[in-house]
Amino acid sequence: MYKIILDSCGELTEEMKADGRFVNVPLTLEIDDEQIIDDETFDQASFIQKVKASPNAPKSACPSPNAYMLEMECDADNIYVVTLSAELSGSYNSACLGKDLFEEEDDSKNIHIFNSKSASIGETLIAMKIAECENAGMSFEQVVEAVDAYIEQQHTFFVLETLETFRKSGRLSGLKAVIADTLNIKPVMGSTDTGYIQQLAKGRGMAQTIDKMTKCVMDVTTNCEERIVAISHCNCPERALSLKKKMESLANFKDIFIVDMRGVSTMYANDGGVILVV
Repeated sequence: MYKIILDSCGELTEEMKADGRFVNVPLTLEIDDEQIIDDETFDQASFIQKVKASPNAPKSACPSPNAYMLEMECDADNIYVVTLSAELSGSYNSACLGKDLFEEEDDSKNIHIFNSKSASIGETLIAMKIAECENAGMSFEQVVEAVDAYIEQQHTFFVLETLETFRKSGRLSGLKAVIADTLNIKPVMGSTDTGYIQQLAKGRGMAQTIDKMTKCVMDVTTNCEERIVAISHCNCPERALSLKKKMESLANFKDIFIVDMRGVSTMYANDGGVILVV
């Protein structure tokens, strides 16, 4: 028996929610002086409006080690935890500490913490890979080895409608943000090998930028028929569906699915943002 724990940046599909072996541990979002738990009560539309109205950048706080420990107290023999990239959040370190503290009291379980080196649906795909390996009858050690290898060849891409959150957080100068908005320039961003963020390309207008993103995707993707593509969106289902159709026209992927972003992904991507992981 196994259990897969994701921090709340990893969106669960409806099938995963119904399965019962996948759970989220929520991060906490903060905008001005208000704290918002990133769980089933998260209201995306309300959060987007609060972020837009505030002069301050939204922030997030990772789950406590105790929050992870509580989810480890279960009947499962094999427990896997998937977290946000350690380069972007303290969630991975918190989960590792939770594991250490749990094993001081109970060392009867097999527990492994995966640094996704990604976010959002990157975590989702990793969780799906874990389940696939477990359901194939692999041993705990074999699952960890196979999933580590999968993480190393996974790629994350995203396109933002607005750079406002980056400007507010000080990661982009106000002048650059204004110029980008004025000229309708959108960056194509992607993950580095270590799980940080880099700019891969840029385009003028969303349609051109998404075309450039799909080119970046195909440049690094092989064995498409064996790969699952995951797309998450922030309040732009039509854009996500258009991206799905574009990917279907480029290659015969094993599957392509779409999910709506949870709170942490919404905070990073902002209104109109899309993330693609393959």
